[in-house]
Amino acid sequence: MHSLFSAFSRFGPLHSVRARRNAAVAGPGYCAVIKFYSAGDASRAQRACDGQRLFQKSPLKVCVCTKQKGFQQKVLALSSNKCRELANHYLGFNGWSSRIITLQNVSGFGGENEELGRTLPVKYVCAVEVTLPKHGVRTRGVALAEADVGSSAGSLELLAAASRVQKLAAGRALANAFQKILLVVLENGKVAVEYNSSQEEPTDCLTEEELKGLVQVNELSLEQFDLEEEVLSDLSFDDEPGDAI
Repeated sequence: MHSLFSAFSRFGPLHSVRARRNAAVAGPGYCAVIKFYSAGDASRAQRACDGQRLFQKSPLKVCVCTKQKGFQQKVLALSSNKCRELANHYLGFNGWSSRIITLQNVSGFGGENEELGRTLPVKYVCAVEVTLPKHGVRTRGVALAEADVGSSAGSLELLAAASRVQKLAAGRALANAFQKILLVVLENGKVAVEYNSSQEEPTDCLTEEELKGLVQVNELSLEQFDLEEEVLSDLSFDDEPGDAI
């Protein structure tokens, strides 16, 4: 897996690398799906690597695929870690910045009727602003994160849970802000930035003071944000045979 990653990441940042054994009818061996963020990077990798012996004795057959038979998965918005990776790669470490506008404990709101004696909800809502100064683009993201803690938990456990939820809320808010930014990578390597107005939210019209004074939060589920889990690995191996690519 790491050999695949090393061989193909030199053409551009990778979203993920997945490999599995070939189907019995295809003979012994493995097939893999390497996802690039950029179609241009994928095309360059295909032209350079097809028929080459990159890290094994037999040459690789590499093609650009539009269908991933046997690798179907739900398309998710990028996690905050991947957003940072892309921003650093295409914009540079000094080409963007982010700041937390507000981070609020809303555990007592929403009208929950928890079963007494079982769990205590820990909830935080966070608003983050992302700025691309060279491109004159500024976006905001708002997210809610929550966790349940046993009612018998001590103060240290509650503090640890609150810290985890705060980080998750901030990460999701950052990812939400990045969903409103479109990076257009040109053939000459230059990057153009556009604001994705289709992702605008009602909170984008609020002033900072209004955001900081936000206390009423609708009941939301983390699944509604439809983001990749922050802890997911970019590399995976499935030992079950699948269709050859």
